Amino acid sequence: MRWLEPLPVRRIRRAADADLPDDQWPLTMGPVRQLLRDGLELGRVTILVGENGTGKSTLVEAIAMAFGMPGEGGSTGAMHASYPSESPLHEALTIERGPGGSRWGYFLRAETTHGLFTYLALNPGARDPDFHRFSHGESFLAMLSSGRFRGDGFFVMDEPEAGLSFSAQLALIGQLHGFAQARSSQVLIATHSPVLASIPGARILELDESGYHEREWADLEVVDHYRRFLDQPQRYLRHVVDA
Repeated sequence: MRWLEPLPVRRIRRAADADLPDDQWPLTMGPVRQLLRDGLELGRVTILVGENGTGKSTLVEAIAMAFGMPGEGGSTGAMHASYPSESPLHEALTIERGPGGSRWGYFLRAETTHGLFTYLALNPGARDPDFHRFSHGESFLAMLSSGRFRGDGFFVMDEPEAGLSFSAQLALIGQLHGFAQARSSQVLIATHSPVLASIPGARILELDESGYHEREWADLEVVDHYRRFLDQPQRYLRHVVDA
């Protein structure tokens, strides 16, 4: 039975003492309202896709923080922070863990990796390279090859495709799929990339103004748009570029 799996996060639900105003952000977003109303079960790999502003980053940030990770990225229990910009949503969430599930986790988000790598440079691990010496994409993949991502854990990523070439995204798929094979390991991703959304066996949720909806990869709006654009770019360019 799935509820007996040792997953770090079996389900996220509204906390009994949650007290967020319904008429204020972030509850003005449909996916946030749905999360607090219905809860959300996570698979071994769960991928959130959707347009800008639909709430992908807000959800992954809140889930990571409810698990015990800092909003700007880092491991469970880490204190890295620079500017408090996170939503209060994490305070309204309760994590339901699988029996024996790992309590280790790591959060990586594209917009704050430079600050995270600076923090790590000032507080280096025993075998950390100088991540700032790599390109954006190289540093991200180097981080995933570190001991932080070996074995069991809850690994959360916000737009990890930033800075990654097509071939690097394929390499990332291999790494993430490998992470999810561990006994008590899970991956949660927010992405705009149809490449990353194709991770085999992933549960894909497409977000819009009404909430989140489970989809097959081939039925995703972003996949359809990329296919159409690559087939005939002018279909799209004529709407944004003067003739």
